Formats: sequence, structure tokens, C-alpha cells
Amino acid sequence: MFQVGAIQMTPIMNDVDANLKRGTMFAREAIKEGANLIVFPELWNTGYYLSKGAFSSLAETREGKTVSTFREIAQQERVTIICPFVEQENEDMYIAAAIVDNEGNIMGVVRKGLLWGRERQIFKEAVLEYPTFDSEVGRFGVLICYEMEFPETSRLLALEGAEIIVCPSVWSMSASHRWDIQLPARALDNTVYVLGVNTVGNNSCGKSKLISPLGDILSVASDKKEEVLVRAVDKEALYWARDEVAYLKDFKEKLTPGGREIPTPTF
Repeated sequence: MFQVGAIQMTPIMNDVDANLKRGTMFAREAIKEGANLIVFPELWNTGYYLSKGAFSSLAETREGKTVSTFREIAQQERVTIICPFVEQENEDMYIAAAIVDNEGNIMGVVRKGLLWGRERQIFKEAVLEYPTFDSEVGRFGVLICYEMEFPETSRLLALEGAEIIVCPSVWSMSASHRWDIQLPARALDNTVYVLGVNTVGNNSCGKSKLISPLGDILSVASDKKEEVLVRAVDKEALYWARDEVAYLKDFKEKLTPGGREIPTPTF
């Protein structure tokens, strides 16, 4: 059993320092409530509706102040933190998320490989890689916003043994119904926990939520206001679900997206 903390916040556009200050406050609130894994939304420290030039002025490396701030907090508080940011590498920018373990080390940085709409004119599409990360709370994978809308990405993570899939997002009001349908579907299809962490306001639908491996909504935040959502995850329930609904056990390799031969884990 462990606790996840979803930081649903309204970014202040074009102001990393203000968002970083507020994000730190929200993180400490989640820690106070017992969270072991803390997740921020996509582009939470910059805002979403910015020009390419504005994003370029706010982009950081993984050694920049945003990731460094949460490395310190993770080490001090012994928590795992998933911290999205705009990553600069040479002339390219990526929508990215740093995975920081409970000793303050960067376990990895995932970059968004499936971009939505205008994002393609601003950011570089990353190589389509979907790694899993082993931490003190178990094995998890990260899909950034639009990547959750493709069934194949979640299946690849499940086949690699993910127990929880985290989805940092800026999910719009007009797509709210897809948020409500697709996240539970991904959880049930793969018998994994799904934690969707969304921004709110600025045309985002909020409703950050934790979903069980059978597709049940365990906890959901407001669609109108900022909120720190902390909820317990019972890993025993995950393995009970996989006994009850044996999708992964019965999965055939020839169905693997792209024809890759990924062995089904033994649970």
C-alpha cells in the first residue's frame, strides 16, 4: 500500500518562478497528507498556450531549476516525484517529464513522442520509447497527455510489467468526455492503476483521477478548482484484478503493437 498525490493546478502563463513557488507549496501539502509518489501536470510550470518563442525562453535542461528544486524535495522528504518541464537540447525543445526517486536521483526523463495539434509546430517529437521505472512504490510508466489516447502505448507499458500508469496532462474542456472514457478503459484493458493528473482552468477540464485496475474511479478532483488529490493504492488489489480478468496472462505475442515480441510478465 502506498499513497499517490496528484497536483491539479492552474498554471500562471509565462511565469516559471511563480509556478515553481506554488508547485512547491502543493507538493509539501501532498507530503503532509502522506503521499509517496507526487505527480505534476504537463507544462504546469509554463502554461500551455504560449508561442514558440515564449516556450524557448522558458525551456530548461534536466539540470535546470525546476528539476533541481524537486530533486532536493524528493531527497529531503523521501518521496518519488514526476516533474514535467519543457526540455531544451541543442536547438530542439521537448515536452518532457523528469522521474526523480526518493533519494533525489533522476531515474530518467521521458519525452512526449505523440504530439497534439499545434504542439508539432513548437516541439520536437521524441523517439517512441515507453520505459518503466522501478521505485519504492512499485513499477510505473508515464504517458504524457495525448499519448494516453492510443491503446497501444498503455499495452506496451503493461507488457513491461507496469503496475501504475501516470498521465500528466493539459486535457481540454472540449475533450473532457474522452478523459472520462479513455483513462478507465486503459486501466481495465491492462489491469493497471491509472493516475491522470490534469491542469484546471485556462480551458483545461481538471478532474484528475485515480482509477483501479478494473476501471473503477477511486478518487476524482474538481473540474473547476485547484486541488491536491491524495489517495491510497493497494497493490494486492491489482494482482487480485489480474486473477479475476486475465487479459495479460492470455495476451498473444502476435497481437503486440508493431509486431514486437514482448514476453508477457509472470505475476
